[in-house]
Amino acid sequence: MSPESVSPPPLPVVWRPKSGRIVAYGFAGVITLGAILMAIFLPAPFTPADRIGMLVLGLLIAGALHLLGRCRVEADERGITVVNPLRVRRYEWAEVLGVTLTDHEPWAKIDFADGITVGAMGLQGSEKKRTTRQVGELAALIRERGEADEAR
Repeated sequence: MSPESVSPPPLPVVWRPKSGRIVAYGFAGVITLGAILMAIFLPAPFTPADRIGMLVLGLLIAGALHLLGRCRVEADERGITVVNPLRVRRYEWAEVLGVTLTDHEPWAKIDFADGITVGAMGLQGSEKKRTTRQVGELAALIRERGEADEAR
């Protein structure tokens, strides 16, 4: 399926990885549960401060996994929002030039009129067919709504 043959989806739309979210939130749940159980069942030489420290450590790790699980790309009438682990970027349609996903890349890249390229971790290269369709949908929206491309 070529990206040009994909029609733009109705807005608003959110693209996010499926397997990445399952892994991130699954591990976060397991680590949180493990931290709670360890805090409850730590043997006598450990103090309440040790137990609290175990819980805090488990929650910090779960929080870091949440940052990975929240990755997504959102499109609405005004533009796109790229949510990566540590940064959320908002762009108007006029700023967006295009999106690419090449083989062996971990995620798609979005090009903008100011010359920057942003990795969109919400479009994971590991989910090949699904992400190819999602990138095609985003590219169709960019062709339909983007104004920065002077060649059109």
